[in-house]
Amino acid sequence: MSKRIYLCLAHMSEEGWEQKYIKEAFDTNWVVPLGPNVNAFEKELEMYVGHNKRVVALSSGTAAVHLSLIASGVGPGDEVMVQSFTFCASSHPITYVGATPVFVDSERDTWNMDPELLDKAIQDRINKTGKKPKAIMTVYLYGMPAKIDELMAVAEKYDIPVIEDAAEGFGSKYKGEIVGTRGVFGILSFNGNKLITTSGGGALICPNEEMRNRIMWYATQAREAYPYYQHEAIGYNYRMSNICAGIGRGQMTVVADHLAHHRHIRDMYRDAFRDVEGITFHDELPEMESNFWLNTITLDPKLKVKGEENAYKEAVQGAIGGAAGVVHGGGSIHTDCEPHVNVEAMRLALDAADIESRPLWKPMHLQPVYKNAPAYVNGVSEELFKCGLCLPSGPMVTDDDVKRIIATILENIVR
Repeated sequence: MSKRIYLCLAHMSEEGWEQKYIKEAFDTNWVVPLGPNVNAFEKELEMYVGHNKRVVALSSGTAAVHLSLIASGVGPGDEVMVQSFTFCASSHPITYVGATPVFVDSERDTWNMDPELLDKAIQDRINKTGKKPKAIMTVYLYGMPAKIDELMAVAEKYDIPVIEDAAEGFGSKYKGEIVGTRGVFGILSFNGNKLITTSGGGALICPNEEMRNRIMWYATQAREAYPYYQHEAIGYNYRMSNICAGIGRGQMTVVADHLAHHRHIRDMYRDAFRDVEGITFHDELPEMESNFWLNTITLDPKLKVKGEENAYKEAVQGAIGGAAGVVHGGGSIHTDCEPHVNVEAMRLALDAADIESRPLWKPMHLQPVYKNAPAYVNGVSEELFKCGLCLPSGPMVTDDDVKRIIATILENIVR
């Protein structure tokens, strides 16, 4: 059996800078959630994102979302407009602070939040609740920039702060500018499957030094400046460790290489599927430079795939898409909204060939946990979820791997 090809796994720098910085941390006994690597990593991130932004390195991207909401004054009784087509880490922290997520569907070009629908949704929330939402959270799905100019125009119309969830979009650009720098806050993730990794970790892009210090305070248990532990507010243990930051410093040396590699893989997929009837590759708009964190395709519902008769025959054991450890058993084969049988058949065919793939994110407004949350939908994200598939795209994926993936997909189409 040939090697298994995973969706997106981290890759260390060839020069071994990660090991150098980790060794320094051990040699100097900085094995704590602060230290020289953390400070240096934050400075390197600030140089990278530009715009005189300040950055706080944190334990996860989810922690960054949580702190951005707290710093934006979001609390019980508030509403936050959030993209529905996303991973749950965009919306769950809204519930952490006692607020209500209000889901907004996507537009077809980028698959990200629809600016026109957002405008209508905000006006409707004002009419229904008597107050405007406390924040807007847009997402850069699979690294694809959103129509941020149009979204910012809506936010400015109502004077609502914007939080940019760029967890999947590190290095992506909109009109030449790094994403995550237009809103009040920008979210970064360095999970093990992201463009660069700290094994686990994230960061919050802040507008200025004052806000950076406030976020730092929250991230270190909100300790007051006394020689003993004095707490006058609730804080969190969210600071990144010096070990993880050492990995991040090494990873910063290969950002350009990783971006080039992801876009090279993009070219291979795009060229391969350009003239394949029934398969559409999701590409960027001219004003955008996506990092193509994950390359994605959609399958026309009419496209026939081998093995459709076996799709959804057995319940999945464990989680699909790289999740490890114990997962909660689903208890059934079907849910009330799931990918089409040809998408599941293709996923199974790829899996049988030792190739990991995954359906697109299931929109949050379709998740049982959010069944009572307000949602403004146009059908776009549900349609995409039913027909989309994520393909291996990481720095560990070689040209030969991509050729094998493409060949496997084409071999399983029924003509």
